[in-house]
Amino acid sequence: MMIANFIPYRKGIRLNDISLDDISDVIGQEDTFVWLDLHNPDKELLEKIQEEFDLHELAIEDTLSAHQRPKLEVYGDSLFVVLYSVSLIRENKLDFCESHLFIGSNFIVSVQHGVPIDYQKVRERCEAMPEKLKKGSSFVLYGIMDYIVDNYIPVIDGLQARFEHIETTIFQYRPSHHTMEDLYALKRELILLQNAALPLIDICNELVHFHDEIIHKEVNVYIRDISDHLKRVTQQIDSIREMLISAMQVHLTFETVRQNEVVKRLSGWGAILAIPTLLCSWYGMNFKYMPELEWEYSYPLLIGLIFLNCGLLYWKLKRSRWL
Repeated sequence: MMIANFIPYRKGIRLNDISLDDISDVIGQEDTFVWLDLHNPDKELLEKIQEEFDLHELAIEDTLSAHQRPKLEVYGDSLFVVLYSVSLIRENKLDFCESHLFIGSNFIVSVQHGVPIDYQKVRERCEAMPEKLKKGSSFVLYGIMDYIVDNYIPVIDGLQARFEHIETTIFQYRPSHHTMEDLYALKRELILLQNAALPLIDICNELVHFHDEIIHKEVNVYIRDISDHLKRVTQQIDSIREMLISAMQVHLTFETVRQNEVVKRLSGWGAILAIPTLLCSWYGMNFKYMPELEWEYSYPLLIGLIFLNCGLLYWKLKRSRWL
């Protein structure tokens, strides 16, 4: 259990930190709201938060169990939003952090599950704009969502770089079973990223058109900007996925061509080896009267015929690019 930050604001100006027991007194004051940031809280702390902010029990239950889909739920006078932040870790693997946000007209509670996001930059950015921070908790909601969406961009750039590396490997005609494994792993990560980003477009649209009692009307233009960024993100994801499918088809085509080349070479060498096999088996027959067996030049002539025919066939197959 950890309380990362517990910060009250009045008219866009940060006040001195207060204790959890003083929440009720602070949020009741005019032009004041609080931002409480939690990381992996336990049931006891969440029940205390539920009591102080009058949160719905179903939202608290979702926060305790975590592993929710991105969504926006309305519970009385507050909103419950689930978001996923994404970052690239070692070996270009994706790491997801699930964030649950409780938003009221005079409070915002952010609960993080997994590797926590450092909201210090969000706080510094919001506190540097006190006139906008006066809009209350809705501007902090925008700051958090904008920070999460902006972090999608370098993740997509990293996945794009991974795809280009795999693509280069394929077109350098060095495919292997590891190449196909990498393609499927990349496709899976793109799907996970899309599942995290795509629902946020609907969430932004709902925040813009509804919930005026919580979302300040001047914040709507900023939320629409997030929606535009999300559309660009989802378009990039779709583009990479389409190219990924094409790369899979190209990889399979190259594998088929490579196997055909192997079959052609085996067939060519098989045809060459058929010549000495035929001639040697001919003279391996147990017939008594074979006149050429008595001729002293029969053996060198036979060897010469074998090498001559094999050489001619090799030259023909080489010219036809079968060997």
